[in-house]
Amino acid sequence: MLTQEEVLEKLREWMEDLFEISPEDIQLDSNLATDLDVDSIDAIDLVVKIKELTGKQVNPEDFKSVRTIQDVVIVIQNMTVE
Repeated sequence: MLTQEEVLEKLREWMEDLFEISPEDIQLDSNLATDLDVDSIDAIDLVVKIKELTGKQVNPEDFKSVRTIQDVVIVIQNMTVE
């Protein structure tokens, strides 16, 4: 299982590459929509990256309630345990 810090670093890389968001702006409590301006279309790109990392398809039900970076970290950690 990836640690919280490992997942957070990956997310910072992805968010910078995909959405040009500064890594310093990406904190565990950052809200994807209101703080980082990530919309549902952007979330699809994020889901693709998660699949590449874990080798697994993201369950839409797991991702439906995601609001913060911490939520994304939890989804990824749960996927790497299974």
